[in-house]
Amino acid sequence: MEIVQTVSEWKEMVTPALQSKAEEFHLMGYAEATAEDVWKCLMQKVWKGDPEKRIYEVVQDIFQLTTVTYISYLTVNAYQNDDLFASIAAVTNAEQ
Repeated sequence: MEIVQTVSEWKEMVTPALQSKAEEFHLMGYAEATAEDVWKCLMQKVWKGDPEKRIYEVVQDIFQLTTVTYISYLTVNAYQNDDLFASIAAVTNAEQ
């Protein structure tokens, strides 16, 4: 019988795969990539929540994560974390 759990329940078991994917991104020039960033990207972009999967499906999703998806995730987070008021102040000060 195959075990089906939510992806968050598999996180500890798949940590080596997450680290491997982060190292792959390092080799591709994304030196800031971490296993935690890869996990958050998958949760937000690929799994969109916490679906139930088998462990091999979770590992497969990790290894199939593309740099395009990862960079898209980073870009969206950068815009969401951007302080709008600081940006307005910077533009206003630059014009003076």
